[in-house]
Amino acid sequence: MTGTQGSGEVYAVVSAVGGAGATRLSVEFATALAREGYDAAVVDASFTTQGLAALVPERIDPDVTRVLTDDRPLREAETTLSLDLPGSVTVAPALASFERLARAKTSECARRLAERLSAAADRYDAVFVDVPPVGANQAVAAVTAADAVALVVPDSERGVDAVPRHCDRLGDVDAGVDAVVANRGDPDSPAVDAADVVVPPSETAALSGAPAAVEPTAFSIAVGAAVEAVTGVEVDLPEPDSSSVTDYLPG
Repeated sequence: MTGTQGSGEVYAVVSAVGGAGATRLSVEFATALAREGYDAAVVDASFTTQGLAALVPERIDPDVTRVLTDDRPLREAETTLSLDLPGSVTVAPALASFERLARAKTSECARRLAERLSAAADRYDAVFVDVPPVGANQAVAAVTAADAVALVVPDSERGVDAVPRHCDRLGDVDAGVDAVVANRGDPDSPAVDAADVVVPPSETAALSGAPAAVEPTAFSIAVGAAVEAVTGVEVDLPEPDSSSVTDYLPG
């Protein structure tokens, strides 16, 4: 990341398994940067779950799938969240019928997604992409267009099993993993030894209550550590109680 407005980079936040929490963490990562004065965007490539739509109470039209199927600019699907922060968080959610979801997963729309992500990086300091388990065209386009990839897994045996399997799958499409984030875990006793960062559960469980990484809590400190691991940007947060950012870095 350059630290200047625009000319940013694209970060794929990939869910290794369903329900790992990549959507939530994508928003929290963007919020952590906005707290530092950066303008960040979150683009929904998880077309089936459409989780980002929970953050936009207004009518979503067009959504990101229509942008792709109709070959329109991504900014038409963007909504800036109302947050009292030095920077900003803008989301481009998916909210569509099954028929349009299917059309948005074609190889042509995947190519358009990669182009839109590159263009968005010219307008934002950072672009986070919420990516489902890699298998569909849009997921492949997102990870191959990204400057860095964060693999999100649950901090459980399920997550342990998912790390090597998904690293191999990403390797199959010539994409690597820059950071493994174990989500909803215990930083003092993580289940996923391969994790670069362990994020504890947030007090706000519902996605509609995100972002929570605004105040200096244990959750937001861990999110800051994850952002630093993925983007290389140092996130300066007051420390809650006696904890430290290093508490969330295994080893």
